[in-house]
Amino acid sequence: MPFAASGLTPLIQTNGFSMWRYVTSDLRADVATTGYFSPVAGQLRPGDIMFLQAADALAMLPLRSGPGFGPGVTLDGAVTPLAAVRGAAQRFSVTQAVGAVVRTIVLAPLVAGFIAGGTIPVSAQVQGPISQVVVSVRNAAGQTVVASQVVTVTGGFATAAVPVPPIGSGYRIRMEDAQDPGLAAVSRTFSVAPPNDAMQQENGFVILMESGFALLR
Repeated sequence: MPFAASGLTPLIQTNGFSMWRYVTSDLRADVATTGYFSPVAGQLRPGDIMFLQAADALAMLPLRSGPGFGPGVTLDGAVTPLAAVRGAAQRFSVTQAVGAVVRTIVLAPLVAGFIAGGTIPVSAQVQGPISQVVVSVRNAAGQTVVASQVVTVTGGFATAAVPVPPIGSGYRIRMEDAQDPGLAAVSRTFSVAPPNDAMQQENGFVILMESGFALLR
């Protein structure tokens, strides 16, 4: 755009010095072009100062003959129009309350041995927000040997009857929180013996079963 006289305003004027303000939507480089201020060349004198508010900069420039500008000082790299900026910061905080929740499973003691073919009564006292537990029978290697049971906790207790595992030793009962398997209780080891009706006794040259059935040898 060409020079616009309406954008030029004298801020200070004396016999030997003037300070000007020029506002334009042109770029600073366009304003600095030779001949841009030709329409008011008679008013601008070398040594005057101009505050230039262009589309891309706010600068203070010394005038030279021509009129032309010296390098000047750029006050802001992008100012259109002049504006006062005020910022505010609001501080906030978050407080989190933490409380401990106790959860425990305490198995009732078991006998050291069971007879094959029966069931094992399992009971435990449960404390805390535990609604269901899983009961399983594990062998010495930690493998589940009897199908697990899901038991509902009632009144702070969990009870179940699980089938006796095959004849052997090193078995354990494991009861764990159905929602958190990491919370569990494990019984002492127990063994499983053959049923009584499978016991044999020797009567002379005849082997008798407990039921009285005779086996010849």
